[in-house]
Amino acid sequence: MRIGHFQHGDKTFYGEVKGGLVTAHRGLYNDTYPLTELRLLPPTKPSKIICLALNYQDHADELNLRIPEEPLIFLKPPSAMIAYNDKIIYPKGVKHLDCEAELAVVIGKRCKKISAKKAEDVMFGYTCLNDITARDMQRIDGQWTRAKGFDTFAPIGPYIVTDIDPHNLKIQTRINNRTKQNSNTKNMIFTIPEIIEFVSNIMTLERGDVIATGTPAGMGELFDKDTVEIEIEQIGTLKNTVIKE
Repeated sequence: MRIGHFQHGDKTFYGEVKGGLVTAHRGLYNDTYPLTELRLLPPTKPSKIICLALNYQDHADELNLRIPEEPLIFLKPPSAMIAYNDKIIYPKGVKHLDCEAELAVVIGKRCKKISAKKAEDVMFGYTCLNDITARDMQRIDGQWTRAKGFDTFAPIGPYIVTDIDPHNLKIQTRINNRTKQNSNTKNMIFTIPEIIEFVSNIMTLERGDVIATGTPAGMGELFDKDTVEIEIEQIGTLKNTVIKE
């Protein structure tokens, strides 16, 4: 099932996507719209976006870094989210902007201290996330809040997809149709149930929260007017264009 968040005129709603049609479920009444008449919005409204660093074997290898013993996590603010086709703003003062393809998990129910064995009970589905990073500021600061937290630095979508196996999916980044990342989620160091157990033992996860599960090797640098696409098998393609502030 594909679930999206849409705008039609002055109304917003969640709906199921089938082919070129979207069905908005409203109790006893279901409205159907052509997808071409709707604006796509970020598919969830999280209280927080939790991200993993160094969670792909090929990424650790390219950086010549030791595999972490526990997941390395950081946060992005929900204010960084944009939807499919929205513009990524290249901020003034930033000298090096990177994109990172990530499989994101959307939490389906409020939870705390969930074991890996029960993690599937709290997962709603999966989507694409582009972890935009001001790489020069990341190096300067030594911590990642500023570099990862600018408005528009978390493109997400296009939809939430349920009922798939997230641990064997092709994941790619293309910039102006040139492939920059080409890997598979089977290269993740920590599985999604392990990640949910780790994170939920630190903080309460709310319905709609997002966990981005790390990026594979081959990050790509972005420039003004670039078009970047994050594609994950069985989920879809997230496309955005870069514009200078």
